[in-house]
Amino acid sequence: MCRLSCAIITKNEERNIASCLQSVSFADELVVVDSGSTDMTIEIAKKFGCRVFVRPFDGFGHQKQYAIERCKGEWILLIDADERVPEETRSKIEEVLAEDRGVSAFGFTRKNFFRGRWMRHGGLWPDRVIRLFKKGRAQMSRRPVHEHLIVDGKVSFLEVPLLHFLEGSVDIVLKKIELYADLHAEEALRRGQGSSVVRAAAHASLAFLYKYIIRLGFLDGQEGLLFASFDAIARFVKYTRLWELKEDEGSTPS
Repeated sequence: MCRLSCAIITKNEERNIASCLQSVSFADELVVVDSGSTDMTIEIAKKFGCRVFVRPFDGFGHQKQYAIERCKGEWILLIDADERVPEETRSKIEEVLAEDRGVSAFGFTRKNFFRGRWMRHGGLWPDRVIRLFKKGRAQMSRRPVHEHLIVDGKVSFLEVPLLHFLEGSVDIVLKKIELYADLHAEEALRRGQGSSVVRAAAHASLAFLYKYIIRLGFLDGQEGLLFASFDAIARFVKYTRLWELKEDEGSTPS
Protein backbone atom coordinates (compact mmCIF):
# COMPACT_ATOMS: atom_id res chain seq x y z
CA MET A 1 0.00 0.00 0.00
CA CYS A 2 1.27 3.45 -0.91
CA ARG A 3 0.89 5.52 2.25
CA LEU A 4 2.93 8.61 1.35
CA SER A 5 3.87 10.13 -2.01
CA CYS A 6 6.28 13.02 -2.41
CA ALA A 7 5.78 15.35 -5.40
CA ILE A 8 8.46 17.68 -6.77
CA ILE A 9 8.60 19.82 -9.92
CA THR A 10 11.98 20.49 -11.53
CA LYS A 11 13.94 22.15 -14.28
CA ASN A 12 17.73 22.07 -14.29
CA GLU A 13 17.97 21.25 -10.59
CA GLU A 14 21.01 18.96 -10.66
CA ARG A 15 22.62 21.04 -7.88
CA ASN A 16 19.68 20.44 -5.54
CA ILE A 17 17.72 17.36 -6.50
CA ALA A 18 19.92 14.64 -4.95
CA SER A 19 19.93 16.27 -1.49
CA CYS A 20 16.21 16.94 -1.75
CA LEU A 21 15.36 13.36 -2.70
CA GLN A 22 17.66 11.95 -0.04
CA SER A 23 15.75 13.94 2.59
CA VAL A 24 12.39 12.49 1.47
CA SER A 25 13.58 8.93 0.82
CA PHE A 26 11.23 7.71 3.57
CA ALA A 27 8.24 8.32 1.25
CA ASP A 28 6.70 5.26 -0.39
CA GLU A 29 6.67 6.98 -3.77
CA LEU A 30 8.68 9.82 -5.33
CA VAL A 31 7.08 11.70 -8.22
CA VAL A 32 9.07 14.22 -10.26
CA VAL A 33 7.52 16.39 -12.97
CA ASP A 34 10.22 18.00 -15.10
CA SER A 35 9.75 20.81 -17.59
CA GLY A 36 12.63 20.12 -19.93
CA SER A 37 15.87 19.92 -17.98
CA THR A 38 19.06 20.01 -20.04
CA ASP A 39 21.31 18.96 -17.18
CA MET A 40 21.42 15.72 -15.15
CA THR A 41 18.22 16.33 -13.16
CA ILE A 42 16.18 13.54 -14.74
CA GLU A 43 19.01 11.02 -14.59
CA ILE A 44 19.58 11.74 -10.90
CA ALA A 45 15.85 11.45 -10.17
CA LYS A 46 15.69 8.06 -11.87
CA LYS A 47 18.62 6.82 -9.80
CA PHE A 48 16.51 7.53 -6.72
CA GLY A 49 13.68 5.42 -8.15
CA CYS A 50 11.42 8.37 -8.95
CA ARG A 51 8.50 8.15 -11.33
CA VAL A 52 9.49 10.90 -13.75
CA PHE A 53 7.09 12.78 -16.01
CA VAL A 54 8.11 15.43 -18.55
CA ARG A 55 5.72 18.14 -19.69
CA PRO A 56 6.05 21.73 -20.96
CA PHE A 57 6.02 24.37 -18.24
CA ASP A 58 2.69 26.24 -18.14
CA GLY A 59 2.97 27.93 -14.75
CA PHE A 60 3.89 26.73 -11.27
CA GLY A 61 0.30 26.11 -10.23
CA HIS A 62 -0.53 23.90 -13.22
CA GLN A 63 2.79 22.07 -12.99
CA LYS A 64 2.36 21.22 -9.32
CA GLN A 65 -1.25 20.17 -9.78
CA TYR A 66 -0.15 17.79 -12.54
CA ALA A 67 2.40 16.30 -10.12
CA ILE A 68 -0.26 15.92 -7.41
CA GLU A 69 -2.56 14.08 -9.82
CA ARG A 70 0.20 11.59 -10.65
CA CYS A 71 0.63 10.58 -7.00
CA LYS A 72 -0.82 7.28 -5.75
CA GLY A 73 -0.37 7.76 -2.01
CA GLU A 74 -3.06 8.35 0.59
CA TRP A 75 -1.04 11.37 1.68
CA ILE A 76 1.04 13.72 -0.46
CA LEU A 77 4.09 15.73 0.57
CA LEU A 78 4.67 18.59 -1.86
CA ILE A 79 8.10 20.19 -1.72
CA ASP A 80 10.44 22.15 -3.96
CA ALA A 81 13.83 20.96 -5.17
CA ASP A 82 15.61 23.54 -3.02
CA GLU A 83 13.88 22.35 0.15
CA ARG A 84 14.90 19.63 2.61
CA VAL A 85 13.02 17.58 5.20
CA PRO A 86 15.24 17.25 8.31
CA GLU A 87 15.21 14.14 10.49
CA GLU A 88 12.99 15.65 13.20
CA THR A 89 10.39 16.57 10.58
CA ARG A 90 10.58 13.14 9.00
CA SER A 91 9.87 11.56 12.40
CA LYS A 92 6.92 13.89 13.01
CA ILE A 93 5.45 13.14 9.58
CA GLU A 94 5.66 9.41 10.21
CA GLU A 95 4.05 9.94 13.62
CA VAL A 96 1.04 11.92 12.36
CA LEU A 97 0.46 9.55 9.44
CA ALA A 98 0.22 6.67 11.90
CA GLU A 99 -2.56 8.49 13.75
CA ASP A 100 -5.97 9.81 12.78
CA ARG A 101 -5.98 13.47 13.77
CA GLY A 102 -9.05 14.35 11.72
CA VAL A 103 -7.26 16.93 9.59
CA SER A 104 -6.97 17.35 5.83
CA ALA A 105 -3.53 18.94 5.73
CA PHE A 106 -0.47 19.80 7.80
CA GLY A 107 1.78 22.82 7.61
CA PHE A 108 5.35 23.56 8.65
CA THR A 109 7.33 26.63 9.63
CA ARG A 110 9.94 27.00 6.93
CA LYS A 111 13.49 28.12 7.70
CA ASN A 112 14.88 30.14 4.80
CA PHE A 113 18.65 30.06 4.28
CA PHE A 114 20.36 32.60 2.03
CA ARG A 115 24.07 32.24 1.20
CA GLY A 116 24.40 29.92 4.20
CA ARG A 117 22.63 32.18 6.70
CA TRP A 118 19.30 31.44 8.38
CA MET A 119 17.28 34.58 7.60
CA ARG A 120 15.43 35.50 10.79
CA HIS A 121 14.31 38.96 9.67
CA GLY A 122 13.13 40.81 6.57
CA GLY A 123 9.77 39.04 6.64
CA LEU A 124 11.36 35.62 6.14
CA TRP A 125 10.63 34.21 9.60
CA PRO A 126 8.31 32.68 10.56
CA ASP A 127 7.34 31.40 7.11
CA ARG A 128 4.34 29.07 7.44
CA VAL A 129 3.61 26.76 4.49
CA ILE A 130 1.12 23.91 3.93
CA ARG A 131 2.85 20.95 2.30
CA LEU A 132 1.38 17.65 3.57
CA PHE A 133 -2.21 16.73 2.73
CA LYS A 134 -4.63 13.88 2.11
CA LYS A 135 -5.06 12.97 -1.53
CA GLY A 136 -8.24 14.54 -2.86
CA ARG A 137 -8.47 17.11 -0.04
CA ALA A 138 -6.26 19.81 -1.55
CA GLN A 139 -5.41 21.23 -4.94
CA MET A 140 -3.17 23.95 -6.29
CA SER A 141 -4.42 27.35 -7.29
CA ARG A 142 -3.87 27.65 -11.03
CA ARG A 143 -1.90 30.88 -10.80
CA PRO A 144 1.29 30.74 -12.89
CA VAL A 145 3.29 32.26 -10.01
CA HIS A 146 2.73 32.72 -6.24
CA GLU A 147 0.62 29.57 -6.34
CA HIS A 148 -0.76 28.05 -3.15
CA LEU A 149 -2.64 25.00 -1.90
CA ILE A 150 -6.41 25.22 -1.50
CA VAL A 151 -7.43 22.82 1.26
CA ASP A 152 -10.86 21.31 1.83
CA GLY A 153 -10.97 20.75 5.57
CA LYS A 154 -8.97 21.39 8.71
CA VAL A 155 -5.28 22.38 8.63
CA SER A 156 -2.91 21.77 11.53
CA PHE A 157 0.61 23.21 11.80
CA LEU A 158 3.37 20.99 13.14
CA GLU A 159 6.12 22.39 15.37
CA VAL A 160 8.89 21.10 13.12
CA PRO A 161 10.74 22.92 10.32
CA LEU A 162 11.07 22.60 6.59
CA LEU A 163 14.45 23.84 5.33
CA HIS A 164 14.58 26.12 2.28
CA PHE A 165 17.90 26.99 0.65
CA LEU A 166 17.38 30.15 -1.38
CA GLU A 167 19.67 30.64 -4.35
CA GLY A 168 22.42 33.17 -3.60
CA SER A 169 24.31 33.26 -6.90
CA VAL A 170 23.77 36.63 -8.60
CA ASP A 171 23.63 35.07 -12.06
CA ILE A 172 21.00 32.47 -11.11
CA VAL A 173 18.95 34.93 -9.05
CA LEU A 174 18.74 37.35 -11.98
CA LYS A 175 17.56 34.53 -14.27
CA LYS A 176 14.85 33.62 -11.76
CA ILE A 177 13.84 37.26 -11.44
CA GLU A 178 13.36 37.39 -15.21
CA LEU A 179 11.22 34.22 -15.23
CA TYR A 180 9.01 35.36 -12.34
CA ALA A 181 8.71 38.86 -13.82
CA ASP A 182 7.41 37.48 -17.11
CA LEU A 183 4.90 35.20 -15.39
CA HIS A 184 3.68 37.94 -13.06
CA ALA A 185 3.37 40.51 -15.85
CA GLU A 186 1.44 38.18 -18.15
CA GLU A 187 -0.99 37.27 -15.36
CA ALA A 188 -1.46 40.93 -14.37
CA LEU A 189 -2.06 41.90 -17.99
CA ARG A 190 -4.79 39.25 -18.29
CA ARG A 191 -6.46 40.81 -15.25
CA GLY A 192 -6.39 44.22 -16.92
CA GLN A 193 -3.76 45.76 -14.66
CA GLY A 194 -1.36 48.42 -15.85
CA SER A 195 1.93 49.90 -14.69
CA SER A 196 4.50 52.62 -15.39
CA VAL A 197 8.19 53.17 -14.82
CA VAL A 198 7.39 55.50 -11.92
CA ARG A 199 5.13 52.87 -10.34
CA ALA A 200 7.82 50.23 -10.82
CA ALA A 201 10.39 52.43 -9.08
CA ALA A 202 7.95 53.14 -6.25
CA HIS A 203 7.20 49.44 -5.72
CA ALA A 204 10.93 48.65 -5.67
CA SER A 205 11.79 51.44 -3.22
CA LEU A 206 8.95 50.63 -0.84
CA ALA A 207 9.76 46.90 -0.94
CA PHE A 208 13.37 47.59 0.02
CA LEU A 209 12.41 49.92 2.86
CA TYR A 210 9.83 47.44 4.15
CA LYS A 211 12.10 44.39 4.17
CA TYR A 212 15.36 46.05 5.16
CA ILE A 213 14.17 48.69 7.64
CA ILE A 214 10.63 47.97 8.88
CA ARG A 215 11.05 44.17 9.00
CA LEU A 216 14.61 44.54 10.36
CA GLY A 217 16.39 42.90 7.44
CA PHE A 218 19.55 44.83 8.39
CA LEU A 219 19.90 42.51 11.40
CA ASP A 220 20.75 39.70 8.96
CA GLY A 221 23.98 41.46 7.99
CA GLN A 222 25.20 41.65 4.42
CA GLU A 223 22.90 38.78 3.48
CA GLY A 224 19.94 40.87 4.65
CA LEU A 225 21.08 43.79 2.51
CA LEU A 226 21.64 41.59 -0.52
CA PHE A 227 18.30 39.83 -0.16
CA ALA A 228 16.37 43.10 0.21
CA SER A 229 18.20 44.46 -2.84
CA PHE A 230 17.34 41.40 -4.93
CA ASP A 231 13.71 41.71 -3.86
CA ALA A 232 13.64 45.38 -4.88
CA ILE A 233 15.16 44.55 -8.26
CA ALA A 234 12.55 41.83 -8.76
CA ARG A 235 9.73 44.29 -8.05
CA PHE A 236 11.16 46.85 -10.45
CA VAL A 237 11.64 44.32 -13.25
CA LYS A 238 8.17 42.75 -12.97
CA TYR A 239 6.31 46.07 -12.94
CA THR A 240 8.47 47.43 -15.77
CA ARG A 241 7.77 44.26 -17.73
CA LEU A 242 4.03 44.78 -17.17
CA TRP A 243 4.39 48.37 -18.42
CA GLU A 244 6.16 47.08 -21.55
CA LEU A 245 3.45 44.50 -22.25
CA LYS A 246 0.74 47.12 -21.77
CA GLU A 247 2.55 49.47 -24.15
CA ASP A 248 2.89 46.69 -26.73
CA GLU A 249 -0.80 45.85 -26.37
CA GLY A 250 -1.77 49.47 -26.95
CA SER A 251 0.37 49.76 -30.06
CA THR A 252 -0.93 46.56 -31.66
CA PRO A 253 -3.35 47.31 -34.54
CA SER A 254 -6.87 46.03 -33.84
